[in-house]
Amino acid sequence: MSRRLEGNVAIITGAAAGIGAATAELFARHGASVVMTDVDVASGRRQAAEISRLHGGNAAFIEHDVRSPADWQSVFQETLSRFGKLNTLVNNAGIQITRPLEDISLDEWRNMFSVNTEGPFLGTQQAIAVMKNTGGGAIINVSSTFAIVADGLNAHYCASKAAISHFTKAAALYCADRKYRIRVNSVHPGVIRTPMVEREIADVANARGLDSVASVEAEWQELCPLGIGASADIAEGILYLASDAARYLTGAQLVIDGGHIIR
Repeated sequence: MSRRLEGNVAIITGAAAGIGAATAELFARHGASVVMTDVDVASGRRQAAEISRLHGGNAAFIEHDVRSPADWQSVFQETLSRFGKLNTLVNNAGIQITRPLEDISLDEWRNMFSVNTEGPFLGTQQAIAVMKNTGGGAIINVSSTFAIVADGLNAHYCASKAAISHFTKAAALYCADRKYRIRVNSVHPGVIRTPMVEREIADVANARGLDSVASVEAEWQELCPLGIGASADIAEGILYLASDAARYLTGAQLVIDGGHIIR
């Protein structure tokens, strides 16, 4: 197998499960050293240990709240101290809480934006500061198809993901104009089977007073012509954006959704 990230160093947020964990494993399989961050310490450490076991000890875990500037500073300091450089940042950490628009509190709105939008903003700023002096790199922001299409039960989530999608374009232009050799792109997953999506399915079923999640899962399965996707499907797209194969791609939206937005 061709190792597409040989010698690269990547920070991946929200890496304790789902898309983040799948991306960390795939990056390590392709030769990258991965710094995995999350607020879920137990799962994060377990995932990092397993990836290190499988791929030669090149995975580390750091507890990290992406809302915290101090935490971001610690993550970058530890990454540079251990590995000496940074080639890729994957802003994957995010939250989704299904709630009717009229029921969303201001605190819930602000928390959604603090994780989904402010977190990638803080990470992108610090990644640029490092990468512009070390030959460039790639920043990948995990957005959503809900940045493109809307859903009335996810107004705050839709808004936060649309914001980070447009921020990605602005950051890409900023870096290109300054010849930093830093590419910034976004990935837009559709309905992907992750712990977060499984919780959302359960929440919807509960809100409808259902005894089982089966009907909701079947409904969500129909949202995408190709059905509910897997975390590995998104990880492959992120790998492409991080690799030299995407060297001419910046400010782009890579939609990986099984046809969700064409339904």
